[in-house]
Amino acid sequence: MSVFASLVERLADLLQPLFGASAAAAAIVLFTALVRLLVHPLSRAAARGQKARAELQPRIAELRRKHAKNPERLQRAVLELHAEEKVSPLSGCLPSLCQLPAFVLLYHLFSSSTIGGEANELLSHRLLAAPLGGRWSDALGDGGLLGGAGVVYVTLFAVVAGVAAFSYRLTKRSMAERPVLPAGDGEAVPGMGAITKVMPFMSFFTLVTVAVVPLAAALYVVTSTTWSAVERAVLHR
Repeated sequence: MSVFASLVERLADLLQPLFGASAAAAAIVLFTALVRLLVHPLSRAAARGQKARAELQPRIAELRRKHAKNPERLQRAVLELHAEEKVSPLSGCLPSLCQLPAFVLLYHLFSSSTIGGEANELLSHRLLAAPLGGRWSDALGDGGLLGGAGVVYVTLFAVVAGVAAFSYRLTKRSMAERPVLPAGDGEAVPGMGAITKVMPFMSFFTLVTVAVVPLAAALYVVTSTTWSAVERAVLHR
């Protein structure tokens, strides 16, 4: 944590001439962009994997029909098909998993009052009027929605809502272009109907995350979510 805190402080010092008192917030945005840039090759691989998995759907539907009464044989056959076509069912999870340590680190860094036995100086940094270690509930108790910190959060919520709406349209379009085929004899895959209905709304859950984590972690989430939406639009066009 001390090493990471020093990194954020150094980035903030570099950005201070451009962003003034909000330099630490700008450093977090820059750090997030660097993380996403490093993860980009995995995102490209995940996009290729998603396309490959969609192309395998007719063959998987046939396997479901063939092994409908033998779930264990069906599972082995599906895994063998993925191995044969060199398609990993888990490739889509890798970009998110690789980013998780950075988010957790930021969360703890701006939730701790001390680092290495010394006072956490990062907590003194702000984004305009909102402290980077504060939360949405703190902003509501300090001026409400129209207070300085409240306006910062309202702006973040507006950005997240806009990105979520954009992601919603992307997901709906993707699902329309690559519908999940029935398991066989016209029967839907159990539970798939509910997943199909809920999936387009998943991006809106980011609003909850932004509301409950420290502002520094919320900046990471907003920046990463925006990057994901743009990246997805480019890779899946």
